[in-house]
Amino acid sequence: MTRYSIFSLARNALSHHERWPLAWRSPEPKPAYDVVIIGGGGHGLATAYYLAKEHGITNVAVLEKSWLGLGNTGRNTTIVRSNYMIEPNAHFYEHSLKLWEGLSQDLNYNVMFSQRGVINLAQSDAQVDAMQRRGNAMRLNGIDAVWLSRDQLKAMVPLLDCSDHPRYPILGALLQPRGGTARHDAVAWGYARAADARGVDIIQDCEVTGFRIDRGRVTAVETTKGLIAAGKIGVAVAGHSGHVMALAGLRLPIETHLLQAMVSEPVKPCFDTVISSGATHCYVSQSDKGELVFGGSLDGYNSYAQRGNFPAISHAATGLISLFPSFSRLKLMRTWGGVMDMTMDGSPIIGRTPIDGLYLDGGWCYGGFKATPGSGWVFAYTIARDRPHALNEAFSLDRFQRGFALDEKGMGPTTGLH
Repeated sequence: MTRYSIFSLARNALSHHERWPLAWRSPEPKPAYDVVIIGGGGHGLATAYYLAKEHGITNVAVLEKSWLGLGNTGRNTTIVRSNYMIEPNAHFYEHSLKLWEGLSQDLNYNVMFSQRGVINLAQSDAQVDAMQRRGNAMRLNGIDAVWLSRDQLKAMVPLLDCSDHPRYPILGALLQPRGGTARHDAVAWGYARAADARGVDIIQDCEVTGFRIDRGRVTAVETTKGLIAAGKIGVAVAGHSGHVMALAGLRLPIETHLLQAMVSEPVKPCFDTVISSGATHCYVSQSDKGELVFGGSLDGYNSYAQRGNFPAISHAATGLISLFPSFSRLKLMRTWGGVMDMTMDGSPIIGRTPIDGLYLDGGWCYGGFKATPGSGWVFAYTIARDRPHALNEAFSLDRFQRGFALDEKGMGPTTGLH
């Protein structure tokens, strides 16, 4: 490190951010772009980045109605995995995981990806059978999977209650060693900075209020900052997919639900993996700050709110304590909620819509955060070439009309493998 950089680091450390350079520009929108991406979360920013990097399309605008990462990108439990059974999902999420493995280097930004392993507990004979089948399918698809006996699991996670006394005794577990967690905010910031560096305009506080459609083709978006013409438009707005696409006259096979998460007070490191239980409807990891980050099932009602109700919090906390009785002494520090766009088969929609030039990336259910790199990569390919990549060909919107559902029973972190 040079003397200049040492003094610069010291000066900025004491400046309370006043002298820090902006990570990306805040331009006013131009009258027209080759591509407009609606949604400034992880998927929208990743799409813009890969449009520029992989396809040389840099006349791109990302429109965000508030500020970057305010939605589900910053409101999740940061788990990354590819432990899927159905082949389209398995290949897609494995591609995404491989992108995760090189993402910090690619973006030149530390997204704090930690491959600490993801463990799904088997707590019934049926779950043992289902998880062993899933593990075999994963290995056949070239995805890492390890079956753990109860003794092996106890050695890995000593605080986990592996006795015969719980209501749902633990019989074994499926481990994906390459799974783990990442820093959600850093993912949004890294993609934003990298996309901006390649010429993408990131426009915040710019809500889309309508679409201009001429003879079956979209030509522009109406926004709170005026009309913006576009050759192509991609929509990546997670739980708000339904009402944004309704502005274009499209009704989606999607419901929007609330999914809550929460953190405990920080404690010293006590386990270094991700634990998920379908029987108790709980999943948990420990953050770098020492907090236990955990969640459970959907709140069970349709909502666009980002704040849920107490029964869901109580249910998740009860599930956590049943797995780790010693955690019962900890205080709950804060909770939050994200809005999940749930498709009818649990798999996403990535592709063209019936309106020419309009593309959709949505319906992620529980899988949105871990799909961020892979989703952006294939969505950029689809927009640039006006056809799906082989990895997202099965995720077309018209599969529901054709009866080609991708019913992945392991989509949810807690619904899984039943």
